[in-house]
Amino acid sequence: MTDFKLLNFADAKGNPVAGINVGDQVIPVADGLAAIGKAAAWSRSTKDVLWNWGEAEAALGALAAKAGDAAVKGLAKPLASVKLMAPILYPDAIFCAFANFTDHMKEMSDRSPPDKATVKPLHFVKLGAHCVIGPEETVRLPAASKEVDWEAELAVVIGKPARNVKAKDAMDYVAGYTIINDLSLRDRGTRKDWNVRHDFLMGKSFDTGAPMGPWIVPKGQIKDIYKLDMKQWIAGELMQDSDTSYMHFTIAEQIEALSVQFTLRPGDVIATGSPSGNGRPRGIYLKPGDDLLIEIQEIGRLHNPIEQGV
Repeated sequence: MTDFKLLNFADAKGNPVAGINVGDQVIPVADGLAAIGKAAAWSRSTKDVLWNWGEAEAALGALAAKAGDAAVKGLAKPLASVKLMAPILYPDAIFCAFANFTDHMKEMSDRSPPDKATVKPLHFVKLGAHCVIGPEETVRLPAASKEVDWEAELAVVIGKPARNVKAKDAMDYVAGYTIINDLSLRDRGTRKDWNVRHDFLMGKSFDTGAPMGPWIVPKGQIKDIYKLDMKQWIAGELMQDSDTSYMHFTIAEQIEALSVQFTLRPGDVIATGSPSGNGRPRGIYLKPGDDLLIEIQEIGRLHNPIEQGV
């Protein structure tokens, strides 16, 4: 099957169009499938594509294989000319693994990794509809925080409903991977006025607080998900330089733990944790005029400028 990446791009009116990237071209899914005689009711949005991933992946692979045909080439747009949007508009849920990279654990609190024999993964929820923005969209720093931190993360996209899934079967429920920046308000995540410590809602969810993209790479196109370099630059300075081998609870273990509680749905996103190189240990935080650039090997690059918000 010809490789492709699933994405959203903006049409002339700014509306999202589901597309695939093949080489340096972007092909609209609905029109492209119709052109090769494979029109599908699920082709209008990436969420619908993911809800029908069992059928859709093969159909999109067939479309990618026809990228050189005249009927398809006539629909394609140069990748450099399109405005990419977040690949899922908008996730019903973003489940974020808490302190799941061993180098990050060491950096933030000098902790040893928890014993998997007795401890399950810990997740919090980030509000997708409020937080998600796409490539090149602007992060607006909230006035309520002076300590906005960055966290480059490999994100897993669910491709079929998953409930009470065992780890050995869990990867069958993954459609693919994207990049997410789990931006964090370090001075809003701890409460002194309550008799509890963490406030994940205020510390993790804010407008523009979850840049995502640039696309979804299907699972089968990644040879080894635990051998990918991860880097993030802040205003051109390399801050995070690690790799996915530091992930403590695996993707399968995270899916198993989450699916015990409720059904994971197609289009749900699991942010698998951030490696070392965050700002808080250095006392450095984001400011207007900075920009964020994440690169994850075999996935792509996600860039976002920063300005002051309200």
